[in-house]
Amino acid sequence: QVQLVESGGGLVQPGGSLRLSCVFSGRTFSSYPMGWFRQAPGKEREFVAAKNWSPLVTYYADSVKGRFTISRDTAKNTVYLQMNSLKAEDTAVYYCAAKQYGTMDVMTRDYAYAYWGQGTQVTVSS
Repeated sequence: QVQLVESGGGLVQPGGSLRLSCVFSGRTFSSYPMGWFRQAPGKEREFVAAKNWSPLVTYYADSVKGRFTISRDTAKNTVYLQMNSLKAEDTAVYYCAAKQYGTMDVMTRDYAYAYWGQGTQVTVSS
């Protein structure tokens, strides 16, 4: 069974940066495309970023393109979300997820992901 544990959230001022980490365990890390999603209060969960490792293809939501970067460290079984130039509207609980279902066409769809972390809160406020 795959387990995902996020960390790195917190309170940051607008324009600041945070790096979220997600440690993967239980299966072969390289077998699973990974994604990040977020859910703000009163809103539905939304896609943020995802990466398929072979072939190497990266996806970003338009709202974070150019500001966020998804990456991984295979030696540490960890996927990261580097968030720069943070805005108040980035405030949300962020979840990492491991994709199991469907093709690359559904990399941005939460139903394609079988395993989810517990979430980490990111608050952008002055």
